[in-house]
Amino acid sequence: MSAPPAEPPPELLYLPDGGDVGPPRAPGQAVLPGPWGFSSKRCPEEMVDVQGRFCVDRYESALVDAEQGRELSPFYHPGRMQSQREYGKWQKARLESESVASREMAVPAPPSWQLKEDFAPKAVVKPGALPNGYVSGDAAAKACENAGKRLCTQEEWVTACRGEKNRKFPYGDRYEQGRCNVFRESHPALVLHGNPSINHLDPRLLKVTANGKPLLRKTGETPDCKSEWGSDAIFDMVGNLDEWVDDAKGRFSGGFFSRSTREGCDSSVTAHPRSYYDYSLGVRCCK
Repeated sequence: MSAPPAEPPPELLYLPDGGDVGPPRAPGQAVLPGPWGFSSKRCPEEMVDVQGRFCVDRYESALVDAEQGRELSPFYHPGRMQSQREYGKWQKARLESESVASREMAVPAPPSWQLKEDFAPKAVVKPGALPNGYVSGDAAAKACENAGKRLCTQEEWVTACRGEKNRKFPYGDRYEQGRCNVFRESHPALVLHGNPSINHLDPRLLKVTANGKPLLRKTGETPDCKSEWGSDAIFDMVGNLDEWVDDAKGRFSGGFFSRSTREGCDSSVTAHPRSYYDYSLGVRCCK
């Protein structure tokens, strides 16, 4: 009588240890620094795969000039004429201000080439960067286009923000003060000008601090504000800067550091056209 057939060997499962970030990678596939750095094969390394449908930038964008990669000042609109106008205006306005805080804070100088040369903005994504504010919807769309990407639709933006557990906030369904950089204790225009509703193109607004800490944070500096997708996450979709989405009439979402909102991923503003910009408006791209 013949022996029974041997049992097949057990299937080996991949169990990542504490030093791994996500499943095994293809040779040469890059991993960004930090615990949420794994990039799926279908998305660029700086983007996060959402439902296998689209890719979203992991962080809010810094801007460079598309031709040479030179960094643009985060404190000015990404255009030569606008940079010239605001830099000149606020150097003079500072000296004439009735506010002590305004007179004492220097006006940041953009790179000299930003004042002299025409250029096109390009969105770049990396941890530890100060994201650009003062971005119009039109400039945001162009910056994404020059990076080979596009603005997210509102549906894509909300889906990405809510994470794979479909929660109102990146971290859960109930608002928790301090988890995201929103609803902060101070407003930069109130600090500099005594009125939160004026002078929103002042290039110093994103340099204002509260209790010794900056109101605008660098990318990845609010680690609890992450929208999780598998072994990866998208940071700061709520707070830090409002982010333009693809809407012909103009729409931005998520809130910025001083916006008094507890709406989380549902926060959206439609009061301004795509040509509008101020200190609180930034860029995040989809693909």
